[in-house]
Amino acid sequence: MSTVFDEQQPDLDLEERHALRRVAGLSTELQDISEVEYRALRLERVVLIGVWAEGSLASAENSLRELSRLAETAGSEVLDGLIQRRSRIDAATYVGSGKARELADIVAAAGADTVICDGELTPSQLRRLESVVQVKVIDRTALILDIFAQHARSREGKAQVELAQLQYMLPRLRGWGESLSRQAGGRVAGGGGIGTRGPGETKLETDRRRLRARISRLQRDITDMSAGRKVQRGQRRRRDVPSVVIAGYTNAGKSSLLNALTGAGVLVEDALFATLDPAVRRAVTPSGRGYTLTDTVGFVRHLPHQLVDAFRSTLEETAEADLIVHVVDGSDAEPEAQIAAVRGVLAEIGAAHVPELVVVNKIDSADPVVLQGLRAREPGSLSVSARTGAGLGALRDAIEAALPRLDVQVKVTVPYRRGDLVARAHAEGEVLAAEHVADGTLLEARVPPALAAQLEAAVGDRVQVQA
Repeated sequence: MSTVFDEQQPDLDLEERHALRRVAGLSTELQDISEVEYRALRLERVVLIGVWAEGSLASAENSLRELSRLAETAGSEVLDGLIQRRSRIDAATYVGSGKARELADIVAAAGADTVICDGELTPSQLRRLESVVQVKVIDRTALILDIFAQHARSREGKAQVELAQLQYMLPRLRGWGESLSRQAGGRVAGGGGIGTRGPGETKLETDRRRLRARISRLQRDITDMSAGRKVQRGQRRRRDVPSVVIAGYTNAGKSSLLNALTGAGVLVEDALFATLDPAVRRAVTPSGRGYTLTDTVGFVRHLPHQLVDAFRSTLEETAEADLIVHVVDGSDAEPEAQIAAVRGVLAEIGAAHVPELVVVNKIDSADPVVLQGLRAREPGSLSVSARTGAGLGALRDAIEAALPRLDVQVKVTVPYRRGDLVARAHAEGEVLAAEHVADGTLLEARVPPALAAQLEAAVGDRVQVQA
Protein backbone atom coordinates (compact mmCIF):
# COMPACT_ATOMS: atom_id res chain seq x y z
CA MET A 1 0.00 0.00 0.00
CA SER A 2 1.11 3.47 -0.30
CA THR A 3 0.52 6.75 1.22
CA VAL A 4 1.23 10.27 0.16
CA PHE A 5 1.31 13.57 2.02
CA ASP A 6 -2.00 15.40 1.71
CA GLU A 7 -2.52 18.66 3.55
CA GLN A 8 -6.29 18.42 3.09
CA GLN A 9 -6.44 15.21 5.07
CA PRO A 10 -4.11 15.68 8.07
CA ASP A 11 -5.71 12.82 10.00
CA LEU A 12 -4.04 10.27 7.77
CA ASP A 13 -1.28 8.56 9.66
CA LEU A 14 2.06 10.22 8.86
CA GLU A 15 3.86 6.93 8.26
CA GLU A 16 1.14 5.73 5.90
CA ARG A 17 1.28 8.99 3.99
CA HIS A 18 4.99 8.53 3.28
CA ALA A 19 5.21 4.91 2.23
CA LEU A 20 4.51 2.83 -0.83
CA ARG A 21 3.82 -0.58 0.67
CA ARG A 22 3.66 -3.88 -1.12
CA VAL A 23 0.59 -6.10 -1.25
CA ALA A 24 1.62 -9.63 -0.34
CA GLY A 25 1.22 -12.52 -2.72
CA LEU A 26 1.16 -10.61 -6.00
CA SER A 27 4.36 -11.97 -7.53
CA THR A 28 3.75 -14.56 -10.23
CA GLU A 29 5.70 -17.68 -9.39
CA LEU A 30 6.98 -19.64 -12.40
CA GLN A 31 8.47 -23.01 -11.56
CA ASP A 32 8.97 -24.65 -14.95
CA ILE A 33 12.07 -23.38 -16.76
CA SER A 34 10.59 -23.91 -20.19
CA GLU A 35 7.59 -21.80 -19.19
CA VAL A 36 9.88 -19.09 -17.86
CA GLU A 37 11.74 -18.98 -21.16
CA TYR A 38 8.48 -18.97 -23.11
CA ARG A 39 6.98 -16.16 -21.07
CA ALA A 40 10.19 -14.13 -21.21
CA LEU A 41 9.94 -14.09 -24.98
CA ARG A 42 6.33 -13.01 -25.38
CA LEU A 43 4.91 -11.76 -22.10
CA GLU A 44 5.23 -8.48 -20.29
CA ARG A 45 6.76 -8.00 -16.86
CA VAL A 46 4.49 -5.69 -14.91
CA VAL A 47 4.27 -3.68 -11.71
CA LEU A 48 0.79 -2.92 -10.37
CA ILE A 49 -0.13 0.35 -8.70
CA GLY A 50 -3.41 1.33 -7.03
CA VAL A 51 -4.70 4.33 -5.13
CA TRP A 52 -6.63 3.77 -1.90
CA ALA A 53 -8.84 6.85 -1.79
CA GLU A 54 -12.01 5.37 -0.29
CA GLY A 55 -13.29 2.25 1.43
CA SER A 56 -11.29 -0.09 3.61
CA LEU A 57 -7.70 -1.24 3.28
CA ALA A 58 -8.90 -4.84 2.77
CA SER A 59 -11.11 -3.71 -0.12
CA ALA A 60 -8.21 -1.84 -1.76
CA GLU A 61 -5.94 -4.88 -1.41
CA ASN A 62 -8.59 -7.21 -2.83
CA SER A 63 -9.02 -4.90 -5.79
CA LEU A 64 -5.28 -5.02 -6.48
CA ARG A 65 -5.26 -8.81 -6.13
CA GLU A 66 -8.04 -8.96 -8.69
CA LEU A 67 -5.94 -6.71 -10.94
CA SER A 68 -3.10 -9.20 -10.51
CA ARG A 69 -5.35 -12.04 -11.66
CA LEU A 70 -6.45 -9.95 -14.62
CA ALA A 71 -2.82 -9.26 -15.55
CA GLU A 72 -1.92 -12.94 -15.32
CA THR A 73 -4.99 -13.86 -17.38
CA ALA A 74 -3.69 -11.47 -20.04
CA GLY A 75 -0.38 -13.35 -19.96
CA SER A 76 1.78 -11.00 -17.91
CA GLU A 77 4.28 -11.77 -15.18
CA VAL A 78 3.45 -9.73 -12.07
CA LEU A 79 6.64 -8.54 -10.35
CA ASP A 80 5.21 -6.26 -7.68
CA GLY A 81 1.99 -4.71 -6.42
CA LEU A 82 1.76 -1.39 -4.60
CA ILE A 83 -1.00 0.71 -3.07
CA GLN A 84 -0.81 4.40 -2.27
CA ARG A 85 -2.96 6.00 0.43
CA ARG A 86 -4.25 9.44 -0.47
CA SER A 87 -7.47 11.40 -0.13
CA ARG A 88 -8.10 11.56 -3.87
CA ILE A 89 -6.52 10.48 -7.14
CA ASP A 90 -3.96 12.94 -8.46
CA ALA A 91 -5.32 14.74 -11.53
CA ALA A 92 -1.90 14.94 -13.19
CA THR A 93 -0.14 11.60 -12.67
CA TYR A 94 -2.73 9.43 -10.83
CA VAL A 95 -0.33 8.87 -7.89
CA GLY A 96 1.29 12.30 -7.53
CA SER A 97 4.66 13.50 -8.83
CA GLY A 98 6.72 12.36 -5.84
CA LYS A 99 5.27 8.86 -5.75
CA ALA A 100 5.54 8.63 -9.53
CA ARG A 101 9.32 9.08 -9.18
CA GLU A 102 9.40 6.42 -6.45
CA LEU A 103 7.43 4.13 -8.73
CA ALA A 104 9.96 4.74 -11.50
CA ASP A 105 12.76 3.56 -9.18
CA ILE A 106 10.81 0.41 -8.27
CA VAL A 107 10.10 -0.32 -11.94
CA ALA A 108 13.77 0.08 -12.82
CA ALA A 109 14.92 -2.11 -9.93
CA ALA A 110 12.43 -4.88 -10.81
CA GLY A 111 13.24 -4.78 -14.50
CA ALA A 112 9.58 -4.23 -15.43
CA ASP A 113 8.49 -3.02 -18.85
CA THR A 114 4.88 -2.11 -18.01
CA VAL A 115 2.95 -0.40 -15.21
CA ILE A 116 -0.72 -1.26 -14.77
CA CYS A 117 -2.88 1.18 -12.81
CA ASP A 118 -5.94 -0.03 -10.89
CA GLY A 119 -8.30 2.54 -12.37
CA GLU A 120 -9.12 4.28 -15.63
CA LEU A 121 -6.60 6.98 -16.53
CA THR A 122 -7.32 10.09 -18.51
CA PRO A 123 -5.17 10.60 -21.63
CA SER A 124 -3.15 13.29 -19.85
CA GLN A 125 -2.58 11.13 -16.73
CA LEU A 126 -1.39 8.27 -18.88
CA ARG A 127 0.98 10.46 -20.87
CA ARG A 128 2.47 12.20 -17.84
CA LEU A 129 2.93 9.02 -15.82
CA GLU A 130 4.65 7.35 -18.78
CA SER A 131 7.03 10.30 -19.06
CA VAL A 132 8.08 9.77 -15.42
CA VAL A 133 8.34 5.96 -15.20
CA GLN A 134 9.79 5.64 -18.72
CA VAL A 135 7.92 2.40 -19.49
CA LYS A 136 4.55 1.65 -20.99
CA VAL A 137 1.58 2.48 -18.74
CA ILE A 138 -1.87 0.98 -19.15
CA ASP A 139 -4.95 1.15 -16.96
CA ARG A 140 -7.49 -1.40 -15.75
CA THR A 141 -9.80 -0.68 -18.67
CA ALA A 142 -7.14 -1.36 -21.31
CA LEU A 143 -6.19 -4.58 -19.51
CA ILE A 144 -9.76 -5.89 -19.49
CA LEU A 145 -10.18 -4.98 -23.16
CA ASP A 146 -6.99 -6.92 -23.94
CA ILE A 147 -8.33 -10.01 -22.15
CA PHE A 148 -11.61 -9.77 -24.05
CA ALA A 149 -9.69 -9.52 -27.32
CA GLN A 150 -7.78 -12.72 -26.48
CA HIS A 151 -10.92 -14.68 -25.56
CA ALA A 152 -13.35 -13.58 -28.30
CA ARG A 153 -14.15 -16.51 -30.60
CA SER A 154 -17.26 -15.73 -32.63
CA ARG A 155 -17.39 -13.18 -35.41
CA GLU A 156 -19.79 -11.01 -33.41
CA GLY A 157 -17.71 -11.29 -30.25
CA LYS A 158 -14.57 -10.19 -32.09
CA ALA A 159 -16.41 -7.25 -33.64
CA GLN A 160 -17.80 -6.17 -30.25
CA VAL A 161 -14.37 -6.28 -28.62
CA GLU A 162 -12.73 -4.38 -31.47
CA LEU A 163 -15.45 -1.73 -31.26
CA ALA A 164 -14.84 -1.31 -27.51
CA GLN A 165 -11.07 -1.07 -28.05
CA LEU A 166 -11.42 1.58 -30.75
CA GLN A 167 -13.84 3.63 -28.66
CA TYR A 168 -11.34 3.51 -25.80
CA MET A 169 -8.42 4.31 -28.07
CA LEU A 170 -9.96 7.26 -29.94
CA PRO A 171 -9.50 9.95 -27.23
CA ARG A 172 -6.10 8.49 -26.29
CA LEU A 173 -4.40 8.70 -29.67
CA ARG A 174 -1.07 10.36 -29.30
CA GLY A 175 2.18 10.42 -31.23
CA TRP A 176 5.80 11.35 -30.71
CA GLY A 177 8.12 13.86 -32.29
CA GLU A 178 7.33 15.21 -35.72
CA SER A 179 4.73 12.59 -36.60
CA LEU A 180 1.95 14.70 -35.11
CA SER A 181 2.76 17.85 -37.05
CA ARG A 182 3.59 16.28 -40.39
CA GLN A 183 1.16 17.54 -43.05
CA ALA A 184 -0.29 15.40 -45.81
CA GLY A 185 -0.71 18.27 -48.27
CA GLY A 186 1.48 19.54 -51.12
CA ARG A 187 4.47 17.53 -52.33
CA VAL A 188 4.72 15.86 -48.92
CA ALA A 189 1.62 13.88 -49.82
CA GLY A 190 3.74 11.28 -51.55
CA GLY A 191 3.13 12.47 -55.09
CA GLY A 192 -0.61 11.81 -54.95
CA GLY A 193 -1.21 14.32 -57.73
CA ILE A 194 -4.33 16.33 -58.48
CA GLY A 195 -6.94 16.15 -55.74
CA THR A 196 -4.50 15.20 -53.04
CA ARG A 197 -2.71 18.51 -52.59
CA GLY A 198 -3.83 21.23 -50.23
CA PRO A 199 -3.52 22.12 -46.57
CA GLY A 200 -3.79 18.43 -45.67
CA GLU A 201 -4.33 17.05 -42.19
CA THR A 202 -2.07 15.96 -39.42
CA LYS A 203 -1.24 12.31 -38.95
CA LEU A 204 -3.24 12.36 -35.73
CA GLU A 205 -6.29 13.71 -37.56
CA THR A 206 -5.90 11.03 -40.22
CA ASP A 207 -5.76 8.30 -37.58
CA ARG A 208 -8.83 9.67 -35.84
CA ARG A 209 -10.76 9.83 -39.10
CA ARG A 210 -9.88 6.23 -39.90
CA LEU A 211 -10.83 5.10 -36.40
CA ARG A 212 -14.22 6.83 -36.63
CA ALA A 213 -14.87 5.21 -40.00
CA ARG A 214 -13.98 1.78 -38.62
CA ILE A 215 -16.18 2.35 -35.55
CA SER A 216 -19.14 3.22 -37.78
CA ARG A 217 -18.57 0.11 -39.87
CA LEU A 218 -18.36 -2.14 -36.79
CA GLN A 219 -21.54 -0.67 -35.34
CA ARG A 220 -23.40 -1.44 -38.57
CA ASP A 221 -21.99 -4.99 -38.67
CA ILE A 222 -22.96 -5.70 -35.05
CA THR A 223 -26.48 -4.42 -35.68
CA ASP A 224 -26.79 -6.75 -38.67
CA MET A 225 -25.41 -9.74 -36.76
CA SER A 226 -27.75 -9.19 -33.82
CA ALA A 227 -30.79 -9.38 -36.12
CA GLY A 228 -30.64 -13.19 -36.22
CA ARG A 229 -30.62 -13.43 -32.45
CA LYS A 230 -33.64 -11.12 -32.26
CA VAL A 231 -35.52 -13.40 -34.68
CA GLN A 232 -34.73 -16.43 -32.52
CA ARG A 233 -35.91 -14.63 -29.40
CA GLY A 234 -39.10 -13.65 -31.19
CA GLN A 235 -39.77 -17.26 -32.19
CA ARG A 236 -39.31 -18.41 -28.60
CA ARG A 237 -41.67 -15.67 -27.40
CA ARG A 238 -44.34 -16.74 -29.89
CA ARG A 239 -44.07 -20.28 -28.54
CA ASP A 240 -44.17 -18.87 -24.98
CA VAL A 241 -40.90 -20.55 -24.03
CA PRO A 242 -39.64 -18.92 -20.80
CA SER A 243 -36.12 -17.47 -20.82
CA VAL A 244 -33.69 -17.78 -17.89
CA VAL A 245 -30.32 -15.99 -17.98
CA ILE A 246 -27.32 -16.89 -15.83
CA ALA A 247 -25.49 -13.68 -14.87
CA GLY A 248 -22.79 -12.94 -12.35
CA TYR A 249 -19.24 -11.96 -11.62
CA THR A 250 -16.48 -13.34 -13.80
CA ASN A 251 -15.26 -16.79 -12.70
CA ALA A 252 -18.22 -17.24 -10.33
CA GLY A 253 -18.99 -20.60 -11.94
CA LYS A 254 -21.77 -19.64 -14.38
CA SER A 255 -20.69 -22.03 -17.14
CA SER A 256 -20.24 -24.85 -14.62
CA LEU A 257 -23.77 -24.24 -13.37
CA LEU A 258 -25.11 -24.26 -16.95
CA ASN A 259 -23.41 -27.60 -17.56
CA ALA A 260 -24.72 -29.02 -14.28
CA LEU A 261 -28.31 -28.01 -15.08
CA THR A 262 -28.36 -28.95 -18.77
CA GLY A 263 -25.33 -31.15 -19.55
CA ALA A 264 -24.42 -28.55 -22.17
CA GLY A 265 -20.68 -29.26 -22.24
CA VAL A 266 -19.81 -25.54 -22.37
CA LEU A 267 -16.12 -24.64 -21.92
CA VAL A 268 -15.22 -24.29 -18.24
CA GLU A 269 -11.94 -22.70 -17.18
CA ASP A 270 -10.62 -21.38 -13.87
CA ALA A 271 -9.92 -18.07 -15.59
CA LEU A 272 -11.41 -14.61 -15.78
CA PHE A 273 -13.69 -13.96 -18.75
CA ALA A 274 -13.47 -17.52 -20.11
CA THR A 275 -16.97 -17.02 -21.58
CA LEU A 276 -17.62 -14.09 -23.92
CA ASP A 277 -20.09 -15.50 -26.43
CA PRO A 278 -23.51 -16.32 -24.92
CA ALA A 279 -24.49 -19.99 -24.95
CA VAL A 280 -28.23 -20.78 -25.13
CA ARG A 281 -29.33 -24.28 -24.10
CA ARG A 282 -32.71 -25.94 -23.58
CA ALA A 283 -33.54 -27.06 -20.06
CA VAL A 284 -36.58 -28.60 -18.39
CA THR A 285 -38.12 -28.10 -14.98
CA PRO A 286 -38.71 -31.06 -12.63
CA SER A 287 -42.31 -31.22 -13.93
CA GLY A 288 -41.11 -31.32 -17.54
CA ARG A 289 -41.72 -27.73 -18.62
CA GLY A 290 -39.20 -26.47 -21.15
CA TYR A 291 -37.28 -23.21 -20.94
CA THR A 292 -34.07 -21.71 -22.32
CA LEU A 293 -30.99 -21.19 -20.14
CA THR A 294 -28.44 -18.64 -21.34
CA ASP A 295 -24.85 -18.26 -20.10
CA THR A 296 -23.59 -14.67 -20.41
CA VAL A 297 -20.30 -12.81 -20.20
CA GLY A 298 -19.07 -12.29 -16.65
CA PHE A 299 -19.06 -8.87 -15.03
CA VAL A 300 -16.33 -7.27 -12.96
CA ARG A 301 -15.84 -4.21 -10.81
CA HIS A 302 -15.34 -1.11 -12.96
CA LEU A 303 -16.37 -2.96 -16.12
CA PRO A 304 -15.41 -0.57 -18.95
CA HIS A 305 -18.41 1.34 -20.22
CA GLN A 306 -17.07 0.82 -23.75
CA LEU A 307 -17.58 -2.93 -23.29
CA VAL A 308 -21.09 -2.47 -21.93
CA ASP A 309 -21.98 -0.35 -24.96
CA ALA A 310 -20.32 -2.71 -27.46
CA PHE A 311 -21.92 -5.82 -25.92
CA ARG A 312 -25.32 -4.20 -25.49
CA SER A 313 -26.85 -6.23 -28.33
CA THR A 314 -25.69 -9.41 -26.57
CA LEU A 315 -26.60 -8.26 -23.07
CA GLU A 316 -30.14 -7.32 -24.14
CA GLU A 317 -30.88 -11.05 -23.84
CA THR A 318 -30.59 -10.46 -20.08
CA ALA A 319 -32.90 -7.44 -20.08
CA GLU A 320 -35.62 -9.43 -21.89
CA ALA A 321 -35.38 -12.57 -19.74
CA ASP A 322 -38.13 -13.89 -17.48
CA LEU A 323 -35.64 -14.66 -14.69
CA ILE A 324 -32.00 -13.84 -13.86
CA VAL A 325 -30.07 -16.48 -11.96
CA HIS A 326 -27.46 -14.28 -10.28
CA VAL A 327 -24.46 -16.51 -9.50
CA VAL A 328 -22.16 -15.39 -6.66
CA ASP A 329 -18.76 -16.88 -5.82
CA GLY A 330 -19.20 -17.86 -2.18
CA SER A 331 -15.45 -18.51 -1.82
CA ASP A 332 -14.50 -14.95 -2.81
CA ALA A 333 -13.05 -12.60 -0.21
CA GLU A 334 -15.72 -9.97 -0.91
CA PRO A 335 -18.88 -11.59 -2.31
CA GLU A 336 -20.97 -8.55 -1.37
CA ALA A 337 -18.79 -6.37 -3.61
CA GLN A 338 -19.36 -8.85 -6.45
CA ILE A 339 -23.12 -8.64 -5.97
CA ALA A 340 -23.04 -4.84 -6.00
CA ALA A 341 -20.89 -4.75 -9.17
CA VAL A 342 -23.19 -7.16 -11.03
CA ARG A 343 -26.34 -5.30 -10.03
CA GLY A 344 -24.74 -2.06 -11.18
CA VAL A 345 -24.19 -3.48 -14.66
CA LEU A 346 -27.68 -5.02 -14.74
CA ALA A 347 -29.13 -1.60 -13.99
CA GLU A 348 -26.96 -0.04 -16.71
CA ILE A 349 -28.31 -2.43 -19.37
CA GLY A 350 -31.92 -1.99 -18.27
CA ALA A 351 -32.32 -5.37 -16.55
CA ALA A 352 -32.92 -4.18 -12.99
CA HIS A 353 -36.65 -4.93 -13.33
CA VAL A 354 -36.16 -8.61 -14.19
CA PRO A 355 -36.88 -11.04 -11.29
CA GLU A 356 -33.61 -12.17 -9.69
CA LEU A 357 -32.68 -15.41 -7.97
CA VAL A 358 -29.38 -15.14 -6.08
CA VAL A 359 -27.41 -18.41 -6.15
CA VAL A 360 -24.27 -18.67 -4.00
CA ASN A 361 -21.93 -21.11 -5.77
CA LYS A 362 -18.76 -22.93 -4.64
CA ILE A 363 -20.09 -23.65 -1.15
CA ASP A 364 -17.76 -26.65 -0.99
CA SER A 365 -14.81 -24.24 -0.68
CA ALA A 366 -16.50 -21.28 1.03
CA ASP A 367 -16.18 -20.07 4.61
CA PRO A 368 -19.35 -21.11 6.54
CA VAL A 369 -19.37 -17.75 8.35
CA VAL A 370 -19.34 -15.90 5.01
CA LEU A 371 -22.17 -18.09 3.72
CA GLN A 372 -24.22 -17.39 6.82
CA GLY A 373 -23.73 -13.66 6.35
CA LEU A 374 -24.76 -13.87 2.68
CA ARG A 375 -27.94 -15.75 3.56
CA ALA A 376 -28.81 -13.05 6.08
CA ARG A 377 -28.18 -10.22 3.61
CA GLU A 378 -29.83 -11.97 0.64
CA PRO A 379 -33.10 -13.52 1.87
CA GLY A 380 -34.38 -16.15 -0.53
CA SER A 381 -30.92 -16.95 -1.89
CA LEU A 382 -29.84 -20.53 -2.53
CA SER A 383 -26.48 -22.18 -1.80
CA VAL A 384 -25.12 -24.69 -4.32
CA SER A 385 -21.98 -26.31 -5.62
CA ALA A 386 -21.90 -26.83 -9.36
CA ARG A 387 -18.85 -29.07 -8.86
CA THR A 388 -20.37 -31.50 -6.34
CA GLY A 389 -24.03 -31.07 -7.26
CA ALA A 390 -25.06 -29.95 -3.77
CA GLY A 391 -28.23 -27.85 -3.78
CA LEU A 392 -29.00 -28.28 -7.51
CA GLY A 393 -32.33 -29.99 -6.82
CA ALA A 394 -33.53 -27.04 -4.77
CA LEU A 395 -32.29 -24.69 -7.49
CA ARG A 396 -34.30 -26.49 -10.18
CA ASP A 397 -37.42 -26.27 -8.01
CA ALA A 398 -36.82 -22.56 -7.36
CA ILE A 399 -36.40 -21.83 -11.08
CA GLU A 400 -39.66 -23.63 -11.85
CA ALA A 401 -41.51 -21.70 -9.16
CA ALA A 402 -40.14 -18.38 -10.47
CA LEU A 403 -41.06 -18.94 -14.13
CA PRO A 404 -44.18 -17.15 -15.42
CA ARG A 405 -47.20 -19.42 -15.44
CA LEU A 406 -48.96 -20.32 -18.65
CA ASP A 407 -52.43 -18.82 -18.55
CA VAL A 408 -54.45 -21.41 -20.53
CA GLN A 409 -55.31 -24.74 -18.94
CA VAL A 410 -57.09 -27.17 -21.25
CA LYS A 411 -58.69 -30.58 -21.07
CA VAL A 412 -59.14 -32.18 -24.48
CA THR A 413 -59.17 -35.56 -26.25
CA VAL A 414 -56.57 -35.33 -29.00
CA PRO A 415 -57.03 -37.80 -31.91
CA TYR A 416 -54.24 -40.33 -32.25
CA ARG A 417 -53.44 -39.00 -35.72
CA ARG A 418 -52.42 -35.69 -34.10
CA GLY A 419 -49.74 -37.07 -31.83
CA ASP A 420 -47.63 -34.08 -32.86
CA LEU A 421 -49.89 -31.81 -30.79
CA VAL A 422 -49.44 -34.03 -27.74
CA ALA A 423 -45.67 -33.86 -28.24
CA ARG A 424 -45.85 -30.06 -28.46
CA ALA A 425 -47.89 -29.92 -25.27
CA HIS A 426 -45.05 -31.78 -23.54
CA ALA A 427 -42.35 -29.59 -25.13
CA GLU A 428 -43.98 -26.16 -24.89
CA GLY A 429 -46.40 -26.52 -22.00
CA GLU A 430 -46.92 -28.32 -18.73
CA VAL A 431 -48.79 -31.62 -19.00
CA LEU A 432 -50.83 -32.27 -15.86
CA ALA A 433 -52.35 -35.60 -16.95
CA ALA A 434 -52.43 -37.80 -20.06
CA GLU A 435 -54.58 -40.88 -20.56
CA HIS A 436 -55.07 -43.08 -23.62
CA VAL A 437 -58.78 -43.58 -24.37
CA ALA A 438 -60.69 -45.03 -27.31
CA ASP A 439 -60.82 -41.82 -29.36
CA GLY A 440 -57.32 -40.56 -28.63
CA THR A 441 -55.25 -39.08 -25.83
CA LEU A 442 -57.17 -37.38 -23.04
CA LEU A 443 -54.88 -34.49 -22.28
CA GLU A 444 -55.00 -32.06 -19.39
CA ALA A 445 -52.31 -29.40 -19.63
CA ARG A 446 -51.31 -25.76 -19.31
CA VAL A 447 -50.32 -24.58 -22.77
CA PRO A 448 -49.60 -21.34 -24.65
CA PRO A 449 -52.69 -19.66 -26.15
CA ALA A 450 -51.50 -20.39 -29.69
CA LEU A 451 -51.26 -24.14 -28.98
CA ALA A 452 -54.68 -24.10 -27.28
CA ALA A 453 -56.13 -22.70 -30.50
CA GLN A 454 -54.47 -25.44 -32.55
CA LEU A 455 -55.82 -28.12 -30.22
CA GLU A 456 -59.29 -26.65 -30.66
CA ALA A 457 -58.93 -26.73 -34.45
CA ALA A 458 -57.71 -30.34 -34.41
CA VAL A 459 -60.65 -31.51 -32.28
CA GLY A 460 -63.15 -29.59 -34.35
CA ASP A 461 -64.85 -28.29 -31.27
CA ARG A 462 -64.14 -25.96 -28.39
CA VAL A 463 -61.72 -27.33 -25.86
CA GLN A 464 -62.58 -27.24 -22.20
CA VAL A 465 -60.75 -24.23 -20.74
CA GLN A 466 -60.18 -24.19 -17.02
CA ALA A 467 -59.37 -21.21 -14.82
